Amino acid sequence: MNARTEPAEAEPDAIARPPLVRELLLVAGLFLVYKFGRQLATGHTGEAFHNAHRVWDLERAVHLPGEGSVQAVLLHGDTLVHIANTYYATVHFPITVGFLVWLYLRRPTHYVWARRILAALTTAALVLHLTFPLAPPRMLAVTGLVDTAQLYGPSVYGPPESDHLSNQFAAMPSLHFGWALMVAIGLIAATRSRWRWLWLLHPLVTLLVIVGTANHYWLDAIAAGALLGLALAVIHLPHRTVTTAGRAHDDLAPAEEPVLAGAAR
Repeated sequence: MNARTEPAEAEPDAIARPPLVRELLLVAGLFLVYKFGRQLATGHTGEAFHNAHRVWDLERAVHLPGEGSVQAVLLHGDTLVHIANTYYATVHFPITVGFLVWLYLRRPTHYVWARRILAALTTAALVLHLTFPLAPPRMLAVTGLVDTAQLYGPSVYGPPESDHLSNQFAAMPSLHFGWALMVAIGLIAATRSRWRWLWLLHPLVTLLVIVGTANHYWLDAIAAGALLGLALAVIHLPHRTVTTAGRAHDDLAPAEEPVLAGAAR
């Protein structure tokens, strides 16, 4: 009996995994460019409020539901609104990073796809932030909404006139919603569990949170969804490949275990 061990056929995802150091530098560089670009859009206070009135009037003209109806639900109790503020402040970035790390380790081919999608979405968002500064509804008196983060905490923003670390006039589009929707789509595409569709709860909860806390208009989320749709249409999901053995090999399938040649002889 031949006990020679033959390695299993290499998994396509394992071959596709990009170098870790390069990816860390690339993601960090994209993040710094985005943060610097957002700072370039600060200082357009008058234009931001003018655009806010235009967005608010457009929503009313097309009969979108009022953001106040969502906020009214949150304001039924201090606990619920505090949870919403915490979700807004703490979930957005960590879950996106965790999503990319998991894909990198377990589904590298899908990682490259998702990273490209997020980079395209974020770049398009930056262009809109520069060309269409927009004050959030919590700053617009006509909305009748309150700044829940300032009243109930926690808040990630300081007073706009002294907050030099963020651009509070970058409401359109909502990357909170755009990233959350991509996380859900990416995990649904990269997994097979019958429960994977529950990931859609993340963008749904995110949508209710960003609107209920008066950080975004409905149109901010709609714009983010449209930009994500365009990115998904251009940057395609990896397809199955055919191995030299002539059988379809799914990029999502785990690698086969090594086999002992001759063990069955």
